[in-house]
Amino acid sequence: MERLNKRSLLRNEEHDTLSKLKQMHVESLNLEAISIATNLYRSAQRLRVKMETEVLSSYKLSWTAFSILYDLWIWGRLETRKIAELSGISTATASNVIKTLEKKGFCSKSIDTRDRRLVFVSITAAGKKVIEELYPQFHKGETQLISGMTKEEQETLKKLLRKVADNLHTISFDGNQ
Repeated sequence: MERLNKRSLLRNEEHDTLSKLKQMHVESLNLEAISIATNLYRSAQRLRVKMETEVLSSYKLSWTAFSILYDLWIWGRLETRKIAELSGISTATASNVIKTLEKKGFCSKSIDTRDRRLVFVSITAAGKKVIEELYPQFHKGETQLISGMTKEEQETLKKLLRKVADNLHTISFDGNQ
């Protein structure tokens, strides 16, 4: 019952938002684009908060810190700019999160001997232990996220989200492509 109330509330919120935007005098208002972007944003935010609260809080990790630790676990040694790119954050933010992870003993930094501007980060044994303990719970959340979908719906959503991600790599919001 509570799920139905939340769904109803979300649909009302979406309807109210679209109604308000229809009143604006914006040339060629694309309500479908607004609805898709809004739902994508809200879904991502809810997932992030839920994972931080229910899974990552046991190690006092933010979504971004977990993301960086995960990337180091998967890819091994990475340069700071690559970490920032993979996480979708600035290099300054990546550097700050890496400092926090380093203080916790989850990663270590090294400077390139040929170019001192390049900083490489590696996961430590303690970082591997944490990610290997956390990931099963994290994956359970990923699985629950799609539990109400058929395999066909999951496949369709996966393909559509890839298209969205690809679009974000090729478009510019200032109108230049």
